[in-house]
This record gives sequence, C-alpha cells and structure tokens, in this order.
Amino acid sequence: MTQIAIDGGQSALRLRVLPSGRVGSGPGYTHGPDAMPKLLDAIRAAAAEAQLNGPVEVVALGLTGYPQAPGAAERLAADVAELLDADEVRLTQDMVTAHAGALPDGYGVVVAAGTGLVCLAVDRDGTWRKLDGHGYLFGDAGSAFAIGRAGLVAVQRARDGRGPATKLADTSLDPVTLYRSSTLVDDVARFAPEVLRCAAEGDPVAHELLVRAAADIAETISAAVAQLAGEGAVPVACVGGLFAGAGEQLLAPVRAALPARAELSPAAGNSLDGAERLATGPAGTYADLIVTHRR
Repeated sequence: MTQIAIDGGQSALRLRVLPSGRVGSGPGYTHGPDAMPKLLDAIRAAAAEAQLNGPVEVVALGLTGYPQAPGAAERLAADVAELLDADEVRLTQDMVTAHAGALPDGYGVVVAAGTGLVCLAVDRDGTWRKLDGHGYLFGDAGSAFAIGRAGLVAVQRARDGRGPATKLADTSLDPVTLYRSSTLVDDVARFAPEVLRCAAEGDPVAHELLVRAAADIAETISAAVAQLAGEGAVPVACVGGLFAGAGEQLLAPVRAALPARAELSPAAGNSLDGAERLATGPAGTYADLIVTHRR
C-alpha cells in the first residue's frame, strides 16, 4: 500500500509518495480565513505533480499552519483523508516532523527556522516542550522574517537619515509597497539573504542584525535545553531553509552563545524525512502530538 509524507511550510508544501519516492510540491501556507482551503489546494497540486493514483494507506503531515481552534485539526485530517482517499491521516505540527527527521532517537532539541521559527524539546521519557513558534507578530525570534524585517527597518532608517548608512539601502525595493502584498510575511523573509550577504561583505549594520538573530536563536535553544532532565549533553539540531542558506555564518555565532550542555550537531534528515518516519512507523515519543483520523 501507498503512504504519503507531507511537509507543509510557509514557503512551499512538499509531498513524497512511498515507497516509490515520487515527489510533488505546492504553494506554502498563507495566513487568513481561507488558509485551510488553500492548504487543501496545495496538497491536491502536489499530489497531481507526484502522479498519485489509487488509495492511500497512511498520510502523515507536518504543517506550519497547524489549525489551533477546537476540532479544527480533526476536521482538516478528515478533509485530507477524503482528498487523498486515505485510510488513515496523522496530522501534526511542522516542529514534530522537523524533530523526527533531525533526531532519529527522538531525544533532544530541534530548532526549525525558515520564514518562521519554532523549537521543540523532547525528553527521554517522551515529555515535550514547545518554545516560540508564536508567529511573525509575537514571536519567531531569529527567523528569516525577523532578519528580513530588521533589514528593511535598517533600510528605511538609513534612507531617512535616522540610522547609519548601510549597503542594505542599495536595494531597489521600497519596503512600504509590501503592505499591499497578500504574501507579506514571505516577501519580508526573502530579504534575509540580502542581510546575510551584506554581513558577509563587512557591512556593520547587517553584521549587527546577524549577531542579534544568532543571540535570539541561542536564547531559545538555551531555554529548551534547560527543560530537559539531567545534566548530560543534549543533542541540538538546527534545521530549515534559514540555516541551510546561511550555514556557518549563522551557526558559528549561535554555537558560541550556547551553554556547555548543548551539543550542536548536523541533522540526520529534514522535515519531509520526519513526515516519512511518522507515515511508515509508530508514533513513539510523538504520540501525544499527533491527531489521527481513520476512515
């Protein structure tokens, strides 16, 4: 029988058909009242691209836009089962699939940073703690959105003469025009690579923004490590598009700001790999974090 793994991020949705390994993609999560219909459309598009045919045994989804309203996750899981003709749907947050992909032993801390940022700490006994992931208005400290927004603020300050000169202001983008964008969060996050580029070229304003983001990420990791029992080393993995793009430019200052107990190490896999793990095996330590719908 066929299984489906889905990673629903803010920038894109990715789908993998198992065991064939065929893949498809669709638009990422967008905020708003029609977010769930758009998510289902994205899954439909990804399934078509992956040439999905016939019934499905299990679908496992990790979503950035995991519905929080009472009963909403259950309704979404039922809708996905209907859409993909699936016997069982296992629905969870993207932080869970990121953790499952990065740390096969199911123990430790994972920070997933792309457009947004969320951290999950899972102890050896299965107890867990989510940190940040509070969205672009009230959280996601150190995310691509946070870096991009800080960079665009620096652009406006430099252009007004209220702040120091910076290479960031050489952009042709007028940040004010983004207010009208229906994809504002993603658009702002797309400025983060420009901040990283200017920081690498020695721009002091961009460098300070990078250092500030690294400090925010290290603060989140430190708080997560403190939630886990014992005094031994805690494996920590940093995953997602932001870390993939920045590499040591961001990881080095994060590592320097971490407590001794935090052991930064490469992730074993990504969020889509984690969704595959949840689609093909037992829930394990993640059982309390998964909504299951069976037809």
